[in-house]
Amino acid sequence: MKKIILFCLFFIGAFFTKAQSSLSDSMSHNGIMRYYSYYVPTSYDGVKAFPLVLNLHGYGSTSWQQSFYGDFKPIADTADFIVVHPDGSFQPGSSTTQFWNVGFFPSAIDDIGFLERVIDTISARYYINHTRIYTTGMSNGGFMSYELACRSDRFAAIASVTGSMTTQTVNNCNPSKPTPVMQIHGTADPTVPYAGNTGLLHIDSVVNYWVNFNNCPTVPVFDSIPNTIITDNSNAEHYVWAVGDSNTTVEFYKVINGAHTWPGAGYIIGVTCQDFSASKEIWRFFSQYGQELPLLLNVEQNKFSSFNLWPNPTNGLLRFRIDNFQNGLVLIKSIDGNTVGTYNYVGSDLEIDVTALPSAAYIIEFIGENGRMASKFIKL
Repeated sequence: MKKIILFCLFFIGAFFTKAQSSLSDSMSHNGIMRYYSYYVPTSYDGVKAFPLVLNLHGYGSTSWQQSFYGDFKPIADTADFIVVHPDGSFQPGSSTTQFWNVGFFPSAIDDIGFLERVIDTISARYYINHTRIYTTGMSNGGFMSYELACRSDRFAAIASVTGSMTTQTVNNCNPSKPTPVMQIHGTADPTVPYAGNTGLLHIDSVVNYWVNFNNCPTVPVFDSIPNTIITDNSNAEHYVWAVGDSNTTVEFYKVINGAHTWPGAGYIIGVTCQDFSASKEIWRFFSQYGQELPLLLNVEQNKFSSFNLWPNPTNGLLRFRIDNFQNGLVLIKSIDGNTVGTYNYVGSDLEIDVTALPSAAYIIEFIGENGRMASKFIKL
């Protein structure tokens, strides 16, 4: 009993600590009152366009619970984006169970229209970068994120934690563009089984759907996540399919023995992997997509007979060769244009150790006597 009381006190304390930066609102959509809250970092000044992240709760949960369980607020404080926590509608016949309409049962609820209106409403109040709108969610919220990827053109990337795709979503899926996708799922999930069931896809099938749609390489880069927390009774594997059409990537965190839980969450409600933070990895993934790059990719590449950059993504060494490119400089830049490394190029194969770089997308720029070009690589 004492543990429960302490947990509740912590939850209440956390709410009031952040309440000054959290706002709530409502709207009538298709004759139904709909509710949402959103978190605006104190760094917002209206001068710089901020990305927007929808964070969708699971079946039977609420936006308030999701804002703490799958918490992005500390990340938003330093990475400068706004987080929106919408509420689903009430399941027919219930006044307490909220859900997102993805085909679990017959429903005429227009969640896509509601969420797009939320985006429009937030955009009318704040300076939003419309090339950097993302959606993620837990369980039913993950299902809904796939629904949005299939039927809305607003999102630069999506991520699902313990969610999947229903057969209804797949049958009606008509994405307007290649879409970067991250899936995080436990192999021992009792609520959304890894192997799927009637009406729910196998998680491998979900991942393969987006690998195929985005025209990514069929063989992923594998990375085993260090099992730093032995007592969590789980470990994780990381798979990356890169790079597909429009520089899209599909990533999958397979949590061995993981339950229906959010990895890295501070509230343990089942086997919860603590070897990585789902929130941090989702933002790392999102932050690669949608923004205008400081350089056009492959600028003036027609001047060069051959350009090779491998492996991409990379865990450590990055190798490249450019035929007909004379001596010059090689710059590695972050997506926002800051130079993080400078190297000399002498007209032969060059190998750069990028092990120390944080996991992110980068621009590699080549500046020589006979031209310049740039390309993108991903550091895992």
